[in-house]
Parts: sequence; structure tokens; C-alpha cells
Amino acid sequence: MHLHQVRVYYEDTDAGGIVYYANYLKFMERARTEWLRELGFEQDTLMEQSIAFVVKHVEMHNYAPARFNQLLSIETRVVELKGASMTFQQIIKNEQGVTLVTGNIKVACVDLAVMKPKRLPRTLLGEISRVI
Repeated sequence: MHLHQVRVYYEDTDAGGIVYYANYLKFMERARTEWLRELGFEQDTLMEQSIAFVVKHVEMHNYAPARFNQLLSIETRVVELKGASMTFQQIIKNEQGVTLVTGNIKVACVDLAVMKPKRLPRTLLGEISRVI
């Protein structure tokens, strides 16, 4: 499991002072990027190799709101790994450990030149397999 923290800024909230629902997806994206970075893979380097990840499917459940200035923790784990895709389970919690949002996000690896599915690079697949 990977843990990433994010502070809720004013810009993340709606008129009621709670996090706008779409911003949870941004927080989850940041957490997945940081997870990949910790494994030793930078997305800009992958893009130079014509490799990118695109979100194929999202399932998100909101249980309680996050509010301005709260520090949120995002737990990220890979729950399914295939040759050209992976599915993440992500849980966003507040400082008291209360689950606010959960998400299952399937991402596909694509060849940027043709925007077609592409197998995960062997080195990346090996590193992910090692940590899950």
C-alpha cells in the first residue's frame, strides 16, 4: 500500500466549503503518480518512450465530505495487474482516519503514437509485481 497526503486548498472547494467531487479524482491521480515515482518511474520519461496511462474506468463512492484546510491521506494499492492494464483501489481518509471517499480506477497502458493498448514495460511490470 502506498500513502500520499494532500492538503485541501480553497480552490478545491465549492461554494459550501467542501471539496468538489471531481477534485477527489485529481487527488487520486496525484497519489497514483507519486506511487509510480516511488517505484522509480517518471511519467515524463515514459512519455518519451511513447508510453502513457489513460483512465479506462472509474467507480467512486462518497461517504463524507472533506473540507477546506484538512489534511487528507490517500491509500493506493494495485488490486489487479494485467499485461496492459492495472486496477487501483484508493481510499481517501481525513486526519481522524474516517473514510471519506473510495475509488476503483482501471488504467490502461497505451502507445501514444497510435493511442492503442500497449503491454506494460517489462521493468515496470516486474517492479509492480514485486510490491503487490
